[in-house]
Amino acid sequence: MVEAFWWGLFAASSLVLGALYVRARAPHPRTLGLVMGFGSGVLISAVSFELVEEAVSVAGGIGSTALGFFVGALTFFFGDLAVSRMGVKNRKAIRPEPTEASPLAIVLGATLDGIPESAVLGLTLLQTGSIGASLVVAVFVSNLPESIAASNGLLQSGWSTKSVLLLWSGIAIVSGFAAGLGYAMLDGASADANAFVLAFAGGAILTMLSTSMMPEGYEHAGRSVGLATTLGFAVAYAINWLAD
Repeated sequence: MVEAFWWGLFAASSLVLGALYVRARAPHPRTLGLVMGFGSGVLISAVSFELVEEAVSVAGGIGSTALGFFVGALTFFFGDLAVSRMGVKNRKAIRPEPTEASPLAIVLGATLDGIPESAVLGLTLLQTGSIGASLVVAVFVSNLPESIAASNGLLQSGWSTKSVLLLWSGIAIVSGFAAGLGYAMLDGASADANAFVLAFAGGAILTMLSTSMMPEGYEHAGRSVGLATTLGFAVAYAINWLAD
């Protein structure tokens, strides 16, 4: 459980790094678009091989996997809709814009994106005895654009650097606990329950990618984002292959 906590904290630490990057220099939209594309490719690979394929393997069938996958997608869809109405609709947007969204809305948005990813880090550690390297990379990279975009808006709205860093640090710690809980709560759970959780995270992540990261990346990096996405997928697959 402790190891899962530290992996979850590490993967979410990019939220803090994103805020520090914004404080040091203004982000270039095209560069961030390519980062989003690369991160999307890594996450697609993680969904395919570390989540859905693993869920089918764990359960020995597709019933609980299919159920978890579509429940995860619907949960993210309606959760994202609710958070969007609170003022953080474009929380992964690359363009720096001042924001009037409440800290609670920002926390809820980041939690909606990060908790399924973090929890499944703990579960994969429980299932295999080792952390999925490509999944850690995927979570780490995907957090950067969200942190950079939100930090831009918060700083331009009058937030101090200290307040922004404290906000992201708190969310990173919560993500660490989510990874730890994912490990502890599913220890001894049935194969179908584990498969459901793995697939749930996969459905939620894939829905997030298609509604925010991929469109936003293409808008600012153009056609080259396709190559970045392909590269991200290939790198993540290579990491999995080398780890086996």
